[in-house]
Amino acid sequence: MRLHSLTLRNFRQHADTHVQFTSGLTGIIGANGAGKTTLLEAIAWALYGNSAARGTRESLRHARADEKAPVRVTLDFALGGHRYRVERSLRTADVYMDGAAEPIAHTIRGANELLQRRMGMSRAEFFNTYFTGQKELDVMAALGPVERARFLARVLGYDRLGVAQEMLRDQRRAIIAELNGLRSGMPDTREIATKESAAEQALAAARDQGELAQASLAAVRAAHEKLTPRWEAAERARERWRVLDADRRVLAQDTHASTRDVERLQSELAAVRTARETLAPLLVDTASRAELQARVEQLDALSAAESERQGLSERLRTLREEQARLDERLAKIESAPAFELEQRDNLVRARDAFAAVDRELDNARTLWARDRQEAETKLASLETQREELAAQHATLDGLGAESPCPTCGRPLGESYRDVLALITEQLETVTVDSSYFRQRVRQLVKPPESLQTLESRRTAQQQDIANAERRYARIQAAIQEREQLGPQAESVRTRIADAEARHGALPAGYDADEHRTVRTELKRLAEIAARAASLQSTVDRAPALRQQRDAAAHRASDLAQQLDALSAEQSALGFDAAAHEMLRAEHAGAAAQLRTAELEEADARGSVQRTEQQRESARRAREALEKLQTRASALEVERSLHDELDEEFGALRDELNDRLRPELSELASAFLESLTDGRYAALELDEHYGVQVLEDGLPKTVLSGGEEDLCNLVLRLAISQMIAERAGQPFSLLILDEVFGSLDESRRENVLALLRRLHDRFEQVIVITHIENVREGLDRVLSVSYDPEHGTSRVAASLGGAAGADAAVWEAELV
Repeated sequence: MRLHSLTLRNFRQHADTHVQFTSGLTGIIGANGAGKTTLLEAIAWALYGNSAARGTRESLRHARADEKAPVRVTLDFALGGHRYRVERSLRTADVYMDGAAEPIAHTIRGANELLQRRMGMSRAEFFNTYFTGQKELDVMAALGPVERARFLARVLGYDRLGVAQEMLRDQRRAIIAELNGLRSGMPDTREIATKESAAEQALAAARDQGELAQASLAAVRAAHEKLTPRWEAAERARERWRVLDADRRVLAQDTHASTRDVERLQSELAAVRTARETLAPLLVDTASRAELQARVEQLDALSAAESERQGLSERLRTLREEQARLDERLAKIESAPAFELEQRDNLVRARDAFAAVDRELDNARTLWARDRQEAETKLASLETQREELAAQHATLDGLGAESPCPTCGRPLGESYRDVLALITEQLETVTVDSSYFRQRVRQLVKPPESLQTLESRRTAQQQDIANAERRYARIQAAIQEREQLGPQAESVRTRIADAEARHGALPAGYDADEHRTVRTELKRLAEIAARAASLQSTVDRAPALRQQRDAAAHRASDLAQQLDALSAEQSALGFDAAAHEMLRAEHAGAAAQLRTAELEEADARGSVQRTEQQRESARRAREALEKLQTRASALEVERSLHDELDEEFGALRDELNDRLRPELSELASAFLESLTDGRYAALELDEHYGVQVLEDGLPKTVLSGGEEDLCNLVLRLAISQMIAERAGQPFSLLILDEVFGSLDESRRENVLALLRRLHDRFEQVIVITHIENVREGLDRVLSVSYDPEHGTSRVAASLGGAAGADAAVWEAELV
């Protein structure tokens, strides 16, 4: 794998960072917290997604970025003869290959699976091959013997044998569990044979019982079939007799109802004759009803006219009152236009007088405020001067001739008394002036009498203006009212004339007493007419009632004849209820015997079926037992094979571990000798993978902190080289994060020289550190700094070696 470029947008503290990677030894240098390791985290996040990042997905966003600002990392790298570009955001991931316009994976899950498949390793395996962190250097020393072996097996890929062996053991445990389950649930062979024999015997007995039940059923069915025709004939006779009896009852009820209808109709015809006799005098009384109706209509019209006349009279009274009120108001406001000009002049004069007083008051108030401010300022200055003079006087009076000169600081000597007299005189003068200005300030606390007089005049002028404005507003309102009241008065006069004309055109002569009398008489005649109409409708029904009476009498005669015919037919049947009941009991007994025989035959048939099922169940149990026995034999064979494979896997792991230690010790020894300039020529791993350093062929029992870090580093480099040599594809990248630790400057230079010599195995070596003086040993430097004002990390590229170090120093001095 070879890195080409990395771009970060709003990722952690990198708001907008672009890094180009080259071959050789590159250093990423910056202070702690500047954002160096974040670059490595961005590479891992681009390849493996959220599982390779610290915190939650939303915590990746730049702290000062908008909540909707995109978080994006773009990684360009080469792997296995192809060039890939990964573009990943919080919710999307696209993978492009060889500069194609369309992605070969465009979902987060698809991108993760594709990249892990192309890389040939998981995220943990990536960090155990390409990357060595500061915390991983001393991992061997912190682990126990068993954990050390497991760690080396994991980083070198040998743990896959353990995974395979554990999977094999899981399968063996499953086989043993299935075999035990088969044996515990496997039935006894003799018991199954006994059940099968008993089922055969029970089936033979059930078939014999079934044949007897079928013979009995045939005999009972023959007796039942012989009795059935007699019973059916008796049932038909009984049903016919019951039908005739029901019809006879219905005809009897219909005949009785027809007789009652005839009687009812005779009664209604008698009522018609009575109504005809009552109707004649009523018709005479209703003859004058039409004349009364016409008179009522005339009186109704006169009543409506009288009501309208009263309404118009009331309206005329109201309109005349409104006309009088409008005329009175117009007379009062007739002179309003003449007063408007006069009042406007008065208002202008009042406003001019107020402006003059206001200006005079403002000037007086300004003068008073200025005098008071000057007095307060002068008093404060004098108080300060008095305090200084008092302090100088106290100093001179206490020290005498040894007092320092206030100007030059030298002792006064003979000039002491002159200076003391001068300061005393100045202090007295300042005290008198302070007293004067203090009194002056007290005098100026309250406004002078002239200022108060001006304020009173200004208030009076304001009141005059307000009164004049109110008078002027009333005059203008009166003028507007005058313009509105003229059309209103004309409209009222027009409405009065119209109402008077309508009042004179209405008819007169309405008599309320006559109106009430005529209405009462008309109401009485209406009641008589309604009664007459009811009687007339009764009289008009006479022909229909006579026709209905004749039809009812004829129908009653027909129903009586039909009733006689049904009674004769019912007697002719000769139905005997007692004989029918005896035949019913005999037939019911035969039917019960038939049902009993059928049930017994069904039970026998069911018994045969059950015994056949029992025999079939015994046969299936025997076949299942044979299958279980076959499966158990196969499982025994599989368990033996898994036992052999488990032993072989264990032997293979032991052999690999035995080969691992010498090879790993040899590689680490070469690195250690190079880093220590030949002082330590060998590093050996004991059977517990403990580290032993040989100095002059003897084990060094005590190692300093820097020597332990050095041993851990060369061991980690040896592990990385072994991984590279055993990999199916060349690993051209090696990343070391803060691996210098407690190494002194000489050891750091040796480490850098060793990393440079690893160029044939690792084309790209990236060192992340906060130590600035390693620049001379690097080919290229990426300086990472943090800008606290913008909360953003910045990356600047420069050359390594002496020129790059001088440029870094110059930049630091310039800053």
